[in-house]
Amino acid sequence: MLKKIVAIGPECTGKSMLCEQLAQHYDTLWCPEFAREYLLTHGTDYNYNDLLNIAKGQLALEEEMVHSAIANLQSPIFIDTDMYVIKVWCEFVFGKCHRFILDQILERKYDLYLLCNTDLPWIKDELREYPDLQTRERLFLFYKDIMINQSIPWVEIKGGYEERLQTAIKAVDELMKP
Repeated sequence: MLKKIVAIGPECTGKSMLCEQLAQHYDTLWCPEFAREYLLTHGTDYNYNDLLNIAKGQLALEEEMVHSAIANLQSPIFIDTDMYVIKVWCEFVFGKCHRFILDQILERKYDLYLLCNTDLPWIKDELREYPDLQTRERLFLFYKDIMINQSIPWVEIKGGYEERLQTAIKAVDELMKP
């Protein structure tokens, strides 16, 4: 049975790198964050409706990767970003969230969340919006509150890159036990 593991947290917390490392470790697939490609293509001057398009693109990409994992008998699959991330983004920037995104949060099922902390150094790129640690820590608390108030197992990922990877591997190994 395919296990789906999601990395979530504020920007620049190592989600993509962690998913890629875990996919290599387990010789499986990972689903990148659709928003990066969308914003690189359409520009960073996004609006509320762009976030709905990003959510739909993320789900389509996730479905494509899940079908590929199932076809190739690969498990687990690592997913960089889910609808919780888009929900926080919508609410933080626009003060509201699309009903479609909220409905997808209720419909979609995952097996484990890896909540990435803000304790990595900030790395500037053309898409990142919040270089100040205070804002990123505030966003982290939004994610932590979501994790505490939902029923899927989760683990906080913090420390240096190697410590993060080892913490994640330990959690995934525990999940994968028969």
